[in-house]
Amino acid sequence: MNADFQHLLVVDTDRGVRTIILNRPERLNAVNARLAAEFPRAMADAAADDAVRVVVIAGAGRAFCSGLDLQDPARPSGDTRGERLDDLAWVGRWVLAVTGCDKPVVAAVHGAAAGAGLGLALACDIRLLSSSAKLTTGYVRRGLSPDAGVSWMLPRLIGQSRAAELILTARDVDAREALAIGLATHVYDDDPFPDEVAAYADSLARGAPIAMALAKRLIHQSADTPLVPHLRNELTSIKQAFQTRDVAEAMQAFVQKRSPTFRGE
Repeated sequence: MNADFQHLLVVDTDRGVRTIILNRPERLNAVNARLAAEFPRAMADAAADDAVRVVVIAGAGRAFCSGLDLQDPARPSGDTRGERLDDLAWVGRWVLAVTGCDKPVVAAVHGAAAGAGLGLALACDIRLLSSSAKLTTGYVRRGLSPDAGVSWMLPRLIGQSRAAELILTARDVDAREALAIGLATHVYDDDPFPDEVAAYADSLARGAPIAMALAKRLIHQSADTPLVPHLRNELTSIKQAFQTRDVAEAMQAFVQKRSPTFRGE
């Protein structure tokens, strides 16, 4: 655990997996001002650390993240000019901290993921759900419109009509439906869920770090890039990849009929 964090636990493995755990279990990991400030710092630390190959985001206790803590909100007071002009706020910075990380980011979702908690999960590259997970946009239940990138990511993941239905009704989506409509990558039973997440993250961490970073950039660029420029982006990226030692290692491993050992070089 990093002593600088009050509402986060940070756990590393010797296999390159860093787990960032939202740690306000008594509030279902709802976001207050302190947690809002700590999470982007934790993500920046993980992004900058070459020893970290995969980031897992999880929640302590009974939930992943229930969104904004309405009793102890993360909303800025608006007392300063900077606060009044802040057009991203903590929700925007949370999303960008995840999408801007070149390493694979995995959401390990159990229990509730609501509002900005759902937005955090949607921002991740991969979503692993326990069988008891419940997802909801939640906003209209409180008379609010979406934030945390929910109205941007949901249509891209599941289509505009289905996204509109989930946002406008704010109904709960269970793990089985989430898998069926493309919100979940995999669903695991509750009891082995931590072990399944650990095994998945370890497998992902054995991949080539530079190749995965380049691939993640291409995936994000593809949302707003026409085909011809994107083909050029792909060519630029694969030329970069061919210059790495990891490609030589992969080719040698193929000839020797063994698994490659990637070093991110």
